[in-house]
Amino acid sequence: MTDNNINRIERYSRHLFWDVDAGKLDEKRDARFIIGRVLNYGLFSDWKLLLNCYGMDTIITHTLKMRDLDKKTASFLSVLSGVPKNEFLCYNSKPSSPPHWNF
Repeated sequence: MTDNNINRIERYSRHLFWDVDAGKLDEKRDARFIIGRVLNYGLFSDWKLLLNCYGMDTIITHTLKMRDLDKKTASFLSVLSGVPKNEFLCYNSKPSSPPHWNF
């Protein structure tokens, strides 16, 4: 792991990786994990850093396969990338337990 890799991961918001040792994360090996955390829980500054680090093509490649991606985030990515939102797995998979009733 290079110092550049450690420095870049430490620039993300601290709340994103509160449950893991951020120093052990590798940008290539843990790309899907990092992208998922930033997209679901990150700030706009984290998004800009993520886009700068991975690029839109890599982000889309990983997010198309994420079941737990927020649907609003998938819509956002769909608009930015031009990929139809029904190609994202989060739109095509149903949760294993039904949602609670809305009263």
